[in-house]
Amino acid sequence: MSKVQSIIDEMRERFGDKVRNVVVDRKIIKVEVERSVVVEAARFLKERGFDHVKGVTGADLIALTKPENAIEVIYHAGSYTDEELKGTVLSLSVKLPRDDPEMPSLTQVWRSAEYHERETFEMLGVKFVGHPDLRRLLLPEWYSDIPPLRKDFKPAGRA
Repeated sequence: MSKVQSIIDEMRERFGDKVRNVVVDRKIIKVEVERSVVVEAARFLKERGFDHVKGVTGADLIALTKPENAIEVIYHAGSYTDEELKGTVLSLSVKLPRDDPEMPSLTQVWRSAEYHERETFEMLGVKFVGHPDLRRLLLPEWYSDIPPLRKDFKPAGRA
């Protein structure tokens, strides 16, 4: 059994039904967890060698074929220090309700998430509780429209 598979198995055992879904496709792994355990799950992954976040992305899932009233936040974790994990990207995913897109910041676990969380905050409206500097990164401070990556955003002057 590979190291990645044993980490996933241990994660399922430790977090039980709080691990909602696991997808493994070659060297890309996606693990969806409940918001209530995301910090603990991130610490678990860091202790097992996923020492940094390569990026944080998000998606508004309202426009899917089977629409979900959710915003998904995905942390892409990697390893500089573990030879077995160096070529692997593990995506830690959390689905948040669109009307309450709030979750704990993972900067307390992975400092490299800081700017990525700021971008996700302003583009999708996700509030990262405990973030050290949650303010706009790309949009002007006076911007007051809905977050521009939300599916219901309508650019001014466009029909």
